[in-house]
Amino acid sequence: MQSLCRSLGSLRLYSTKPPAKSLTDAALSARTASTPLAVRLRRDKKFGPTEAGATDATTDGLTPTDYARYQRRLALGLIPKLDGKPLAPAEWIGRQNARRSRLRGVKLVNKDGQQETQVLGQPVYLPNITFRLVRNNTPPGEPYNPYEATFRIPHSVTKTDIRSYLLAVYGVKTTYIRTDNYFAPIPNRGTARQTYKSYKRAVVGLVDPFYYPHRLEDMPQEKRVEREELIEKNFQIQESRQLRKLELLRITQGMVLTAPYATKRSHVLRLIAERRQKREELVSQIAGEWKDMRKKGEGITWGENPLNRSTPTPTITESS
Repeated sequence: MQSLCRSLGSLRLYSTKPPAKSLTDAALSARTASTPLAVRLRRDKKFGPTEAGATDATTDGLTPTDYARYQRRLALGLIPKLDGKPLAPAEWIGRQNARRSRLRGVKLVNKDGQQETQVLGQPVYLPNITFRLVRNNTPPGEPYNPYEATFRIPHSVTKTDIRSYLLAVYGVKTTYIRTDNYFAPIPNRGTARQTYKSYKRAVVGLVDPFYYPHRLEDMPQEKRVEREELIEKNFQIQESRQLRKLELLRITQGMVLTAPYATKRSHVLRLIAERRQKREELVSQIAGEWKDMRKKGEGITWGENPLNRSTPTPTITESS
């Protein structure tokens, strides 16, 4: 049972890629900052809190977990030896990272006296997936970390898939991968249903720094103008908007909306004003006719609705 625990403890659940040289201080700080919350709390309780922007790695670049594993295996005599001496922590972690990030599914075979790479098993073609690159979560007052990249991916994509995809398609080397799932909230019944997409967030540690393109709101005025001119020159966004407005104006020119389709406030007010004007004109006309009839001494006859003369209704006669 103890050997099984030791073998499971030597595995890593996230992919790592050994860099050509030791990680920089910024990369080590990024790895420390992206450590899961439960691990950070356990380390803070054991070693004390780590300041913001600092790293908990050793001088050789080992995490506290890797260093504790190295000490246990050294005490048990399981560390490989070189010239009769156990490997140093830096050499040991280099071998560990090389094994963790090894290319799986292939082997070297001798064919006609030459070594060739043979693929084991059958190739698997994954369905189309979308890797959405988003900006890193940067607290206020802290600089942007270029040694991390954040993606939004489907829930079915694993950490091994992420490492293989980035390396095979874009040639991006990764050092660690953290993932967490975001599930859409379920709205209450009887309320307006608004859909939210569920996704998996992947925070990937990078060997080479990558600076996310600045937003226009974050740029100085001069660079913002240059960026807008470049975008307009290549994509014609403003020109497309103007053409769309002109086409919409040409289609709707001369269109008269009737009552069922006049849903805008301006259309409703215009219809009300037109009806009011017609009613006032009709009232003025009827009042003028009644004045003339009174001057001539004639009787005035009206129905229930004097504005609607075409409807045959019982009449009431009033003498002047």
